[in-house]
Amino acid sequence: MRKVAAILLGAALLAASAQAEDRDYCPDRPGLGTPACTMSPGKTSLEIGLGDWTHDKDNQQISNEYRLGDALLRHGIAEHAEVQVGWTAFGFAREKDIATGEVDRSSGVGDLTIAVRRNLSNPDGSGFSFAIMPYVSLPVGKQPIGAGDWGAGVLAPMSYEVSDSFSLVATTQVDAAVDEDGNGRHFAFDEVLGASAKLNDKLTFTAEYELLADRDPEGHRVQHISGLSLAWQPTDDLQLDVGTNIGLDTDAPDSEVYFGVSRRF
Repeated sequence: MRKVAAILLGAALLAASAQAEDRDYCPDRPGLGTPACTMSPGKTSLEIGLGDWTHDKDNQQISNEYRLGDALLRHGIAEHAEVQVGWTAFGFAREKDIATGEVDRSSGVGDLTIAVRRNLSNPDGSGFSFAIMPYVSLPVGKQPIGAGDWGAGVLAPMSYEVSDSFSLVATTQVDAAVDEDGNGRHFAFDEVLGASAKLNDKLTFTAEYELLADRDPEGHRVQHISGLSLAWQPTDDLQLDVGTNIGLDTDAPDSEVYFGVSRRF
């Protein structure tokens, strides 16, 4: 009986290992939303934003922000769970006052973000997939790249495969976001809705819409943003991506362009 039990246990472990190994690579990049899938146990994903440029212009000033090395490290700790650590290696901001022509420049590193994603249905992202992801941000950076104080929140990403090549995606997020002056926190709500289409076995196109409601003490804002992104996976463990976001109202940044790479180990 002991031999039979050992054989059955070994077979179960091999089957679980094979299932985890066969799980498709599912990076967080690109796009406005967050996927519900998690990394296989023992697997690690390193995802880096190689370049990110955000441009905004209003009646008073022109703002440009550049980010390099926007990194996210994910590691599977269970069949349905992963841990994440995110950090921006370098950021540069340039603001020009339209009336005076004065230019203000600042640079620095970003804050450290730590999160846990717990999938509750289909961790490989197939069928209907749903997850809960609490996070906390630690103020290791400085403004304008860092927030200036600690923040926290929770995300609820979900996806539904309509067919083998078409999926609906959504992410609901509630935050204790850091105040604009870098001291204290306020309530913020974010909702992302979108659709992804596999153009072929390696190429995926995603279109999204984001609604962000921010109740900062210095001024309440509601932003509407549209996003388009393209992800190419030349191999099972490598992805390259590019995307753009366009502000649909005066509160949102005018435009953002970014590109990056993700690698599974």
